Amino acid sequence: MTARTRTAPRPAVAAAVADRLLRHAAPERAGRAGDDVPYTLDWAGPVDADLPDERAVQAACGLMHVHGRATGGPLPLAVDYASTVAGVLAAQGVTAVRVARARGLDLREVRTSVAQGALLAIGQYLAAAAADDGGSEPADPQVPRTPPPGEGLATLETSDGVRVEIETLDPSAWREFWARLGVAPALAGRGWLPFQQRFATAVCPLPEALRQAARRRSLADLRDAARDTGVSLLAVGADPAPAVRPAPWRLTPAPAAVPPPRAQPAPGAPPVRGAALPLTGLRVVESTRRVQGPLAGHILRLLGAEVIRVEPPGGDPMRWLAPLAGDCSARFGALNAGKPVVEADLTTAHGRATVRALVAGADVFLHNWAPGKAARLGLDAADLLPAHPALVYAWASGFGDAFGDRPPPLGTDYLAQVHGGLAAAVRPADQPPAPSLMTLTDVLGGLVCAQGVLAALAARETTGRGCRVDSSLLSAAAVVPRPAHRVRFTPLDRPLRTANGHLHLGPEARAHPDAVLRLLERAGASGDLTSRFAHRTSEEWTARLAEAGLSATPVLTDLTMLARDPAFRAAVAPAGPAGGHARPCPPWEFA
Repeated sequence: MTARTRTAPRPAVAAAVADRLLRHAAPERAGRAGDDVPYTLDWAGPVDADLPDERAVQAACGLMHVHGRATGGPLPLAVDYASTVAGVLAAQGVTAVRVARARGLDLREVRTSVAQGALLAIGQYLAAAAADDGGSEPADPQVPRTPPPGEGLATLETSDGVRVEIETLDPSAWREFWARLGVAPALAGRGWLPFQQRFATAVCPLPEALRQAARRRSLADLRDAARDTGVSLLAVGADPAPAVRPAPWRLTPAPAAVPPPRAQPAPGAPPVRGAALPLTGLRVVESTRRVQGPLAGHILRLLGAEVIRVEPPGGDPMRWLAPLAGDCSARFGALNAGKPVVEADLTTAHGRATVRALVAGADVFLHNWAPGKAARLGLDAADLLPAHPALVYAWASGFGDAFGDRPPPLGTDYLAQVHGGLAAAVRPADQPPAPSLMTLTDVLGGLVCAQGVLAALAARETTGRGCRVDSSLLSAAAVVPRPAHRVRFTPLDRPLRTANGHLHLGPEARAHPDAVLRLLERAGASGDLTSRFAHRTSEEWTARLAEAGLSATPVLTDLTMLARDPAFRAAVAPAGPAGGHARPCPPWEFA
């Protein structure tokens, strides 16, 4: 990477997202959402590289690589995803400072960047790649780990040309679904592992026989098979607009008002530029699994809160999923390290009493249970808030109340991408619409949930009342700005293969293909416009383009390099001397 040599304009999309969320958190501040807490947003932050726009960030920080795994090579997300994440981070920083000021902590401003948003988004993939066992995954030798281009997506096509996304977490339902399509159980079983691992690996190399079985059946046939076996199925549309536009989160005040106790900074709290972290002294209890809920708790912990996890007896099963960092799953650790654990069997009265006791001493209770589970356990907001009216009770769901009292049985990332229009928006118009197998809405869902909690804590400091916070994967998907029509990529919009990797051209070069062509001619590179780049290395082309006043960014395709690249020294922490995994540094700087 080259050192930063110029100042890029402020990332407008990130700033617009931040301002929108700040207005939603405090509508009384409309028109001056962040003026009481100055915040700075830029492209690179502590990353010592020339990152002039969203695409350069995606290239340098690994998003193109992870998103492109399923389609055979690095590919930009056709939406400003890293900028959206950065906008949420900025809103979180501002709201956290407001909470801190109300609690007597001397914090004044916050800074984050689009690059820090991108690094946070790939945190799980970075942890897995840099794990102690080299990121190894259990795999079926009969299923290719690196599928041919276009065959790494889970999206299926019917005989009548409709693309569909299916989802189940039940191996029996999976087997029965494929049996209805005439697939032998052993063959269906070979597809189960890559199907489930796609959440972790961002690629789904299904056996071709399964895809062929789907192509022989109509949409109606597949819907019947899904209904009869309990599998969720959605047709993937080509409209990038969200089918519904729920608010990012909804706050419902507790039924009574009491002044909350003023928490004081805990002695020995980790300093940030001489000041306590914004949520120092606050306690969060979380009962969550997978990504969305744990990430929300992870964000609150990074902001200074003590976060206590409630796990089933024996611990969360996700702790032992490969690859391991020490004696714990690298992906699990990326979201849950630093959280003390209390084990409780919620199916028993004693386990539920344990949760109630923890909540009695907490400021926040957070869960992402399936719809109806909290009420069945007697741990819903209506059960807890009357006794603890200063509590912030947060539910991170799949679809919230977007479907009334009949929500879909599963609310997972890829179904949320379909419902939210992202399955069409993230891919260029010359590719069939399909969800990104990078968990886009899981990450955004956790971030939006955490911002809802911060908004509730800020309101509590004014009113003395806690509240219920409702957010969802679907409400998070709606936060991502997208055009009215699918984006069309030119050949120069895609990463260009070089002699040693891939190169992504900067905005000036993409806008002036004639200038790029002249540079290629001067360099003596033959062939068509894109294949000519294969004659030299990414570094050579970057230097030649810079001489012509054009920028380019080498595309990162090895996430393990992030912890070793001097340009990322201040943004990515390597594994410690006792093992573990590389991880993004906290994405805010407070002053």
